[in-house]
Amino acid sequence: MFYLNGLFNLPIVVDFVLQVAWLRVDTQTILTIATHVITKNHRIAVTHSGHRAWSLHIRETRKTDSGWYMCQVNTDPMSSITGFLEVVVPPDILDYPTSTDMVVREGSNVTLRCAATGTPEPTVTWRREAGGTISLSNWQAGSIVGPELEITRITRLHMGPYLCIASNGVPPTVSKRILLTVHFQPMVWIENQLVGGYEGQTVTLECRSEAHPSPITYWTKPSNETIANDENYKVETIPKGLYEILMKLVIKSVRAQDFGTFRCVATNSLGETDGKIKLYRIDKPPTTRRPGSRRESKKTWKSDHNHEKKAVGMKDDPMLKGDDIGDEQIEFQSATASSSFHRHLFINFGITTMTVILASGLST
Repeated sequence: MFYLNGLFNLPIVVDFVLQVAWLRVDTQTILTIATHVITKNHRIAVTHSGHRAWSLHIRETRKTDSGWYMCQVNTDPMSSITGFLEVVVPPDILDYPTSTDMVVREGSNVTLRCAATGTPEPTVTWRREAGGTISLSNWQAGSIVGPELEITRITRLHMGPYLCIASNGVPPTVSKRILLTVHFQPMVWIENQLVGGYEGQTVTLECRSEAHPSPITYWTKPSNETIANDENYKVETIPKGLYEILMKLVIKSVRAQDFGTFRCVATNSLGETDGKIKLYRIDKPPTTRRPGSRRESKKTWKSDHNHEKKAVGMKDDPMLKGDDIGDEQIEFQSATASSSFHRHLFINFGITTMTVILASGLST
């Protein structure tokens, strides 16, 4: 075995001085006799070492040099020895009929071809450049062996670059990149088709679209006017992959005319698709003040204290009226009111007790 474009030596050892000849067996061509080159092939040469070791040299070996070679010695009877020269050739991928980059419509059938030469005959393997599996009609595989890759009813999931790799055990292994592009009309998905909001609120509407070639996208108002970026609206288009985009519309402050149906539209050379989102009015949630402030706690105590006074027949204490009293004055009045309350309660209790004792004495 010998690599193409190398130097091949086929040596033989002769014990005594005799005439040595080299021949090409398959063509019965005499190449050399003794030290003389007979063939007109300039790449052929012969050398010896003391007329004992004879070598046939072939420079810049080619695939056509493969075959059987014979060394003959003019003994009686004639002596000979043969050797086989195998010239191996690294793989190569032919530009034709190997496939080039392809653009196809979704749903069609596609055949990718990879023509490779070399000796021994190369093996062709198909892989996706980014890794992952190749999906065929009824099965999936990480790699496919063979000069052709057939895909039926192609989908957008097949889109991307493929590699055909040729190898035959002779370095280097070679590959070719083939980009497969799939065209399809836009499709739109909406997660929330009903969105509630109130005037003055910031609201974000979202649509997801898939299309190839890349689509032109826009939004329309409930009045069917096309929306542009301004002080009221912000339009964003965010790529999410090879053919998927996220369409966002931010309404910075909802106005009365914003209630209604918004449309997100995606269009390319193959068609147009839209989605609808309805923005409906909801009540603005009430603003709540967090309880627990000092003033509110005093007001709560005042309410409870007034209830206690009414239960025992007491009159409102003037010093407890008015919400504009300072915190320190409120604390002082609270303490005074508390003492007054207990004093009134004790006096009333004493009067009641005395009345009961007198009534008992009179009855006796």
